[in-house]
Amino acid sequence: MWIVRNSRQMIGPIVAAVLCLALSLSPAQAGNDAPSFTLKDLNRQQVSLSDYRGSVVLVNFWATWCGPCKQEMPHLDKMNTEFGSQGFVVLSISTDDARKSSQVKSYIRARQYGFTVLLDTESTAISQYNPSKSLPYTALIDRQGKIHKIFQGYTPGEEVELRAEVKKLVESGQ
Repeated sequence: MWIVRNSRQMIGPIVAAVLCLALSLSPAQAGNDAPSFTLKDLNRQQVSLSDYRGSVVLVNFWATWCGPCKQEMPHLDKMNTEFGSQGFVVLSISTDDARKSSQVKSYIRARQYGFTVLLDTESTAISQYNPSKSLPYTALIDRQGKIHKIFQGYTPGEEVELRAEVKKLVESGQ
């Protein structure tokens, strides 16, 4: 009887701990505030999402080993160029670990991408947005800091929908 009573007393705290863990691992969702983060860029300068409040921000998580990520990047660069003067920013966040992060700078420079690239070697930012860490993963954030839409994965042609959503946000002033 003692074992049963003690195990019943333990169920409540265990359930509470599991629920807390599940809630902390829930991915970012459209309509919610975008989780804040501060990461270093390729020049080792601190960059925070809050630096871009008032802009439409596309946060894209990728890695040098991810084929679909690499396919998507030229489209992100094109949108960055097209809408940049209208308050649109691409924050491209590499999820490569510290050993591979040295390859990120040469990869970006070789392709002459003009967007801001940040390094998430500790997986702090991606864990807030996408705990499963599937790549590529993109969050489109409106000028008020709310997540407008999430895009998971990339298949050629999907950039058309993404561009339409960016254009809608930029032109609406949201």
